[in-house]
Amino acid sequence: MKIAIDGPAGAGKSTVAQQVAKRLGILYVDTGAMYRAVTFTALARGYSIEDEHSLREMLDAINLTLEIKNGVQHVYVDDKDVSEAIRSPEVTRLVSTIAAYPCVREKLVDMQRRIASCKDVVMDGRDIGTSVLPDAEVKIFLTASIEERARRRLEEFEKKGVQADYAELLRDIEERDRKDSERAIAPLKQAEDAIRLDTTGHSIDEVVDRIVTLYREKIGERA
Repeated sequence: MKIAIDGPAGAGKSTVAQQVAKRLGILYVDTGAMYRAVTFTALARGYSIEDEHSLREMLDAINLTLEIKNGVQHVYVDDKDVSEAIRSPEVTRLVSTIAAYPCVREKLVDMQRRIASCKDVVMDGRDIGTSVLPDAEVKIFLTASIEERARRRLEEFEKKGVQADYAELLRDIEERDRKDSERAIAPLKQAEDAIRLDTTGHSIDEVVDRIVTLYREKIGERA
């Protein structure tokens, strides 16, 4: 069984997906973290974000792996845990550019599909239900107002002791929405058979309850 959760930046996909996976006892795969890991590595090693050819060479040279520890996904690049480093404001600002490159998408989507081929999964991203796992039994499009999404991002950074400006975060999210929706390959959009859930003003538990109910209803249909 596959649960695909798509939606724009800051909609709460990762938080909700983790809780759904924990509640159901199945694997959570944070695809956004994989694109962030590539972005972080390119920045850390001095590669140009604008040079797709050099990024392809970098991808061929690195070993990107995922590991679940105590129910939490950790991301490794060449055996180094980069799970915290990939959440920086700079990576957040540039990850949509990296995610639009065909060479990056080809490598990471192949990894994602191989994981889902042998395990029950909850997978979140921008194009899971439309492109990565179009056969997912449960498809959710999670969204929220842009103001709500910027406020959540600000809270995330403040909890980590990272200084951030609300107005700048708002602009960054608007730009990410534009890039994700307009990219030529697998743009952000709601799958025709996905259920749209607006999380504005709703608690995480309320959203998780709804998705878990949908999953169990689907299980009942297959029984």
